[in-house]
Amino acid sequence: MLPIIAIIGRPNVGKSTFFNRLTGTKDALVADFSGLTRDRIYGHMSHQSLEAIMIDTGGLVHDHGDLSAVIQEQTKLAIEESDLILFLVDARQGLLSSDQEIARQLRKENKPIILVVNKTEGTNREESAAEFFALGLGEPNCVSALRGDYCDPLKEQIFELLQPNIDAVSRVELPESTTSIALIGRPNVGKSTFINSLLKEDRLLTQSQPGTTRDTIHVDFKYHSRELTLIDTAGIRRRKNIHQTVEKFSIVKALQAIELSDSVIILIDGVEGITDQDTSLIGLVLQNERALTIAVNKSDALDEDQLEALKRNIDRKLRFVNFVDINNVSARENENLDAVLSSAINAADVALQSVPTKEVSKLIEHLVLTNPPPSIQGRRIKLKYAHQGGSQPPIFIIYGNQTDKLRKSYKRFLANQLRKRFGFWGTPIRLEFRNSSNPYSEKKNKLSTRQWRKRKRVIRLRKKRKS
Repeated sequence: MLPIIAIIGRPNVGKSTFFNRLTGTKDALVADFSGLTRDRIYGHMSHQSLEAIMIDTGGLVHDHGDLSAVIQEQTKLAIEESDLILFLVDARQGLLSSDQEIARQLRKENKPIILVVNKTEGTNREESAAEFFALGLGEPNCVSALRGDYCDPLKEQIFELLQPNIDAVSRVELPESTTSIALIGRPNVGKSTFINSLLKEDRLLTQSQPGTTRDTIHVDFKYHSRELTLIDTAGIRRRKNIHQTVEKFSIVKALQAIELSDSVIILIDGVEGITDQDTSLIGLVLQNERALTIAVNKSDALDEDQLEALKRNIDRKLRFVNFVDINNVSARENENLDAVLSSAINAADVALQSVPTKEVSKLIEHLVLTNPPPSIQGRRIKLKYAHQGGSQPPIFIIYGNQTDKLRKSYKRFLANQLRKRFGFWGTPIRLEFRNSSNPYSEKKNKLSTRQWRKRKRVIRLRKKRKS
């Protein structure tokens, strides 16, 4: 699992700009699928061959209410749930009492902390840093998130501190003989009840797998003689006033579980219906190209009219995952849990299946013949042949001319037809298009002796006509 870095600090110190600078993008980590809510609070930060998940805790502290209490709770949660803290302060506003309050709490914890002084553009860096030594968090790192000044050396320092976590994670491996299934969902959707009902015991088989500061739980069990590992992230304690913060970290925990899994079960609260965070979680699974099953929990609490309304809501909001099994379940009453688990196992198996090259090419030829791709500026796009280039997820490589100009709608059409023909239900499909090489592209056109004579005759005739 990738280590987690949290950016904390009082409002308006530039946390979002700093986040965008370190992750190198303003886009969400969630895949850009139609129907998904875009979210800019998660991102990957990379340096050389190393990677980490970065979370921006900004926008959670407001100027009304008990500001001191909210900052304290937010800081405490960030400390518990991350591997490294980036504490951001503002050089222009200087050292404020709220900065001192956060620093006071950070000093009590045994967690790597880097003090970052932002907005130092156009200032003397030494003078900007001087007053922040009083926070007692080591030497301040002066940067400009807006211009990117001194951000690269900061990245090096970050990954030096994270190296022990990265080394520990690299030693954690799941047995190859088992199918690993991650159970994810928003807080309070019934994940613990689901696991306990599935195992028919109070998690007696639970054991912590070392490797990170927050242990991920791996539950090993057999299902119809099939060896399975159920991956469940440790829960986040609920805290007053910072519900948004809790939900942010719960998504990061889900992301870590997804990375370890072969298949993912997303648990949705049927009483509340489909929320933006549910679609964000589905987007994370699609982004990581994992097999997927959706379970709608608490369906026993709904009457027929409510179930029908829920079905319409699901059909409307989850059209972009029409290849996924959706099951109504009741974790409390142990209803339909076997169907969900069977769907998750089947989706994992489907993601591993392979198709002969002859069959793939034959289908592509048929599709091009019956539904040719739209022409681009009067030129026809040719798709010649294809083969499967990998599994988990299934990857199909399609060769042709001008494939880079294919429209997204036609690519979706090809993916849907491949799924329908070869039964790739429950898993994303990746299509890769490659232009066929032209053996004459680098060669100059050399005229033969006969062609040269003809060219000269044509030139002479043109000159005579002009004269």
